[in-house]
Amino acid sequence: MRVPKGVKTVILAGLLLFGAPQMPRTEAAVPAYILEIIRKGVKKAIVAIDLKIQRMQNNTIWLQNAQKVLENTLNKLKLEEIAEWGERQKELYGDYYDGLWKVKSAIAQYQKVRDIARMQGRLVTEYQKAWRHITASGQFSASELRWMEKVYLGILDHSVRNLEQVLGVVSAFNMKMDDGERLALIDRVEKKVRFNLSDLMRFNERNLLIARQRSHAKGAVKTLKDIHDEND
Repeated sequence: MRVPKGVKTVILAGLLLFGAPQMPRTEAAVPAYILEIIRKGVKKAIVAIDLKIQRMQNNTIWLQNAQKVLENTLNKLKLEEIAEWGERQKELYGDYYDGLWKVKSAIAQYQKVRDIARMQGRLVTEYQKAWRHITASGQFSASELRWMEKVYLGILDHSVRNLEQVLGVVSAFNMKMDDGERLALIDRVEKKVRFNLSDLMRFNERNLLIARQRSHAKGAVKTLKDIHDEND
């Protein structure tokens, strides 16, 4: 099931329905296979990125050591000797710096993709935590819960599609793509994942707020009833 015309519209429309009688408890709203797809995809992305980061960090250490050797050599040379260096040596020295910059830039990109994957994992955790509170509260009717199921399923369906793009970004590191194109792709995916997580968090907050308000209202009614009974 998918939520029509975007999650926000459905959230606003559905909130108008709240106010129905108390509900029976239900099980998890979103099918387990969807949550498992997200978990496995997140794990796959993080493992792949961690391996790439480790390799790139090893390259960084090698380049930094080579850089120190060259700098020590420069310090020992006299100015006139440096001026006499051939073009090949100058290019070699420049290549080390250029290589070091590229490796550090790649590591930063890998780490950003890893953070995106972790946001996806957080989305599943936040959904499960909120749904447990919602169903345990006893403050919603069965019809309200069915509506929430549709919204949550829509959000997590978007998450699965975003996860496919995250894995696509991981694959992009093995493709012939320049830094500008890769960064643009990473930024697009990050915005989608962050927006998706933000939608989920807002929906969680509204549902939990309504549950608290209803619980407090029932408590106030019970207190007034008890006072009334004592005065009779």
